[in-house]
Amino acid sequence: MLPGLLGYQLRLAQLAVFRDFERAAGGFGISPGRFGVLALIDANPGVSQSRLAQAAGLDRSTMVAVLDRLEERRLVERRAGPDRRTNGLWLTRGGRTLLAKLNRRVAEHEARIAARLSPAERAQLVRLLGRLGP
Repeated sequence: MLPGLLGYQLRLAQLAVFRDFERAAGGFGISPGRFGVLALIDANPGVSQSRLAQAAGLDRSTMVAVLDRLEERRLVERRAGPDRRTNGLWLTRGGRTLLAKLNRRVAEHEARIAARLSPAERAQLVRLLGRLGP
């Protein structure tokens, strides 16, 4: 029964992808989720914590814990927003440097995990997976 279940196949694929990501990002101590957070902040300097949590699909309390760790590592900084109730988020110089190094490794990682797919199959898989989400 399991091999025919979509959820089971997705979980096996996720495990394989995460293992390869860990090898690609080895030594940096960054998970796929934290990489995503860094990339989102880089693309949206000054983004609020709540908007970032929404974009990353995380609840706000989880996002606070992730940001605390990234801030402790001096990769992200919080700055007071215009209304004092929100914080804007920016990458630090160290965060930008780390993300640049990770971007190269993640590109290689993506090429490895998609190596068995044609470009059309890869595009189709991304499209189909996008239909499963919210």
